[in-house]
Amino acid sequence: MKIDNLIKGNKKFKDIHFPKMESNFENLVQNGQSPEILFIGCSDSRVLPELIVNSKPGDMFILRNIGNFVPPYKGDNDFHGSSAAIEYAVSVLNVKDIIVCGHSHCGACAALYQDLSNEPHLVHVKKWLELGKKAKEYTLLATSDKKDKEKILRTTEKISIKHQLENLLTYPEIYRKIKNNELDIHGWYYKIEDGSIEYYDGEICDFKQL
Repeated sequence: MKIDNLIKGNKKFKDIHFPKMESNFENLVQNGQSPEILFIGCSDSRVLPELIVNSKPGDMFILRNIGNFVPPYKGDNDFHGSSAAIEYAVSVLNVKDIIVCGHSHCGACAALYQDLSNEPHLVHVKKWLELGKKAKEYTLLATSDKKDKEKILRTTEKISIKHQLENLLTYPEIYRKIKNNELDIHGWYYKIEDGSIEYYDGEICDFKQL
């Protein structure tokens, strides 16, 4: 898609779609946002959070990054974009649910099995992918057939979601709110090929159809 198409798309939005939702936008401007859900998804262009759950403006506070990874909590004074978004959603917006949504055919999970050591222009990507290291290690230990690349990648994608949920628990305020039944966290797996979503069931340690 070229930039010209986006410009035309905005005109179409203003002329056709915006008028249908104008009152909703007016309410959001006057009263501010109050989403009850933080949706942590991948930056992958094939995964559009609002589209796959049919939500409307104001419903979800959305954080997207490479691999839908959750960096563990660090109490330092460095720049932490994803962590800042999580903190804002939990402590300012007071969301009630956090969804970590991974997806099939994830480029970040596939990159975990690639050698990027000779790619100096991807220095930040390489560092970020360290957040998927545990998922890769667990997958290789749990998979008997190391030649089945498709199974390894699909398993890595799901295992990664579990590890990102664990990382959420390193945030003191998230841990406190979960203990006090003020917040729930969820692991979802979106399948690009058919549009379905599976959720992680902690009781059986596996994913089930949503």
